[in-house]
Amino acid sequence: MKILSVAIPSYNSQEYMRKCIESLLPGGEEVEIIIVDDGSKDETGKIADEYEQKYPTIVKAVHQENGGHGEAVNAGLRNATGLFFKVVDSDDWVDAEAYPKVLATLKELTGGPDTVDMFICNYIYDKVGVRRKKIMQYRHLFPADQVFEWKDMKIRRGHYILMHSVIYRTKLLRECGMVLPKHTFYVDNLFVFQPLPHVKKLYYMDVELYHYFIGREDQSVNEKIMIGRIDQQIKVNKLLIDTLANLRGLNKQCRKYMENYLDIIMTVSSMLLIKSGTDENFAKKQELWRYLKNADRGLYRKIRHGLLGRACNLPGKSGRMVSVSAYKVTQKFYGFN
Repeated sequence: MKILSVAIPSYNSQEYMRKCIESLLPGGEEVEIIIVDDGSKDETGKIADEYEQKYPTIVKAVHQENGGHGEAVNAGLRNATGLFFKVVDSDDWVDAEAYPKVLATLKELTGGPDTVDMFICNYIYDKVGVRRKKIMQYRHLFPADQVFEWKDMKIRRGHYILMHSVIYRTKLLRECGMVLPKHTFYVDNLFVFQPLPHVKKLYYMDVELYHYFIGREDQSVNEKIMIGRIDQQIKVNKLLIDTLANLRGLNKQCRKYMENYLDIIMTVSSMLLIKSGTDENFAKKQELWRYLKNADRGLYRKIRHGLLGRACNLPGKSGRMVSVSAYKVTQKFYGFN
């Protein structure tokens, strides 16, 4: 059985997907690489078939009509046979030194007494034009190189588990019923968020596994593109609200972490809507906060009256200018967008 299945959602990725695939091939027979050609118009599908023919026991080429990033992840999960599952976007890659260490540890864990639900590593922002790459580490949040539970985790703002940093147990993803929406960007937040209540045992390895390439003008996290796709951001935001508002009997540490996660997503959505500068989008911001209030008043009070919630809802045009300034400082500190 394969230790790790890696899904590569690919849409018109001919220019950069080879680097991603080549970084994963050294995993050999313990890894299953699932290249999902999501209705590409270029040579993406041909390249996927080429690798499948060359490495038939390692690479699977899956072709489908365009369904967006979420449906490509869904297709990867449907075709996965590995014990663990990871998503690596086609313009990103894994680190040559960290990768074999991670695989060896996953293999060791599968043979031990503990079945780990979530495996976490650091990741690197490989941002265009930036010489010194920013490393997102979790060593101050999690105990390293051991199996732990939510109660052993320190909850701090500003550092969140992202798709880049996480490997899930494949069976857990299927059992929790996670299906990402079609034709929707920014579903990586749902991929991480929705399975969390089902996670019991975690493992953190203090290595930089994932290189997250950021800075292409056509990239989905480009701020102008995000504002243009703001309705998709709002859709994902509301699905996060629905997930948390309907949970009962959740582990306290897990709930606190999920509340903090929702807090930052509410902030990002709100600030993008404010920065767009249109009355229509400002009305959407107000409606988003009403949606949270109607879904769970207690959750609304926690987030709305917290530091970030207050910063997003300062009154008047001058208040919006202060909010945007604070957001820019946060951007620079955390290195996103």
